[in-house]
Amino acid sequence: MARPTLRNVVLDTTDVSRLARFYRDLLDWSFHPDNDREDATWQVLVAPDGFRLAFQRAERVEPTTWPDPQVPQQIHLDWQLATRAGLDELHARALQLGATLRMDQAGDPEEPLRVYVDPGGHTFCLFTHDVPHDVPHDVTGDVIHDVTGDGS
Repeated sequence: MARPTLRNVVLDTTDVSRLARFYRDLLDWSFHPDNDREDATWQVLVAPDGFRLAFQRAERVEPTTWPDPQVPQQIHLDWQLATRAGLDELHARALQLGATLRMDQAGDPEEPLRVYVDPGGHTFCLFTHDVPHDVPHDVTGDVIHDVTGDGS
């Protein structure tokens, strides 16, 4: 069976340049080498590992009202950080770059999390699994919960 690979995650936006610069500055990614920086209809960012995030011009984008269900998210991006300090650092940068904080659960002991809306109206999350070493967790950092109650 042929298996495709994901080439881009593409966000619609009314201002391609602004949203591309927002994510470039937030994530410290680079514009794709073949990117025409003057193109107001399409921009592509590339992560150090090659992952691509693209931005496509749309005449109208209805910003999400999440958590109010009036205008659903359609898509949101989850950005995981290695530490709580990194979470706090990127929180400050996101706000400085124009993101709006919608939910703050940075005090959660298992998964500190903050939810924002970017300048184009898309929801994104910053979170970490930087939990104390005495809390059992798997290789991804996810906390292992004892659902049996007997330690097995």
